[in-house]
Amino acid sequence: MIKTKYDITLSSSEYVAFKALVFKEVGIELGDNKQSLVQTRLFKRIMHYDVESYSAYLEIVKKDSVEKNEMINLITTNETYFFREQAHFDFLKVQLTNFNEQKKYRIWSAASSVGAEAYSIAMLCDKYLSKQGWEVVGTDINSDVVKKARMGLYPESWVDKIPLTCRKKYCLKGRGRHEGQFLVDRVLSKNMHFDVNNLMLVNNKIGTFDTIFLRNVLIYFNDETKKKVVENVMKNLKNGGYLIISLTENINNLHIKDLKQINSSIYQKKG
Repeated sequence: MIKTKYDITLSSSEYVAFKALVFKEVGIELGDNKQSLVQTRLFKRIMHYDVESYSAYLEIVKKDSVEKNEMINLITTNETYFFREQAHFDFLKVQLTNFNEQKKYRIWSAASSVGAEAYSIAMLCDKYLSKQGWEVVGTDINSDVVKKARMGLYPESWVDKIPLTCRKKYCLKGRGRHEGQFLVDRVLSKNMHFDVNNLMLVNNKIGTFDTIFLRNVLIYFNDETKKKVVENVMKNLKNGGYLIISLTENINNLHIKDLKQINSSIYQKKG
């Protein structure tokens, strides 16, 4: 039987090569259980270039920075939804209600994916602070999801995770070609900004924040990279500000200087 390009599979050695490149570029350590996922997500690029192997595609990636970014975008798309891990939004509510609005309350969604986390935060800010009293910045390594976040357009099924009061106030039902989707009200976008950012690098452009959400991303890093990422992010955290990680993540073993644990997933910067 003649083998066609539809039969191309990602070999173990090819997967190791892609793993090494992804780790070098963005610090994400892909587990051995991700080989099938990587094969599936990159197959469309195999078809696009009409190449005979994943090794051939890898050579294109190494020579073309635009394609390298496309490859990283495909591999780093992760699951997200609105008001994920409600305990963190309960904590944020307390901070917002006790905030003295002499300055803006600034929050960074540092691994914002398609923006569900950032918009969830913005809904609370808009509820408890004045229109001029807050700002939310969302960033991600994946330029495709940043574009989606800026649009604020989501599948209708995602609305179920949003509290009813917020749903009624901020979620606009799609019509026509947007049937089956909803749009987050643009009133929130006036106080929001989305951009591409690599957590492996210190970001000196976005300023400092009262609270930083760094959730569901540390699980993709080894301990050395986790420490580097957290220390980078802390440079943007105000003294006394809060760092929030996922309930399923842990950074206690990293021994981060000037970071005090408030509970299992919330930390405060000393000073």
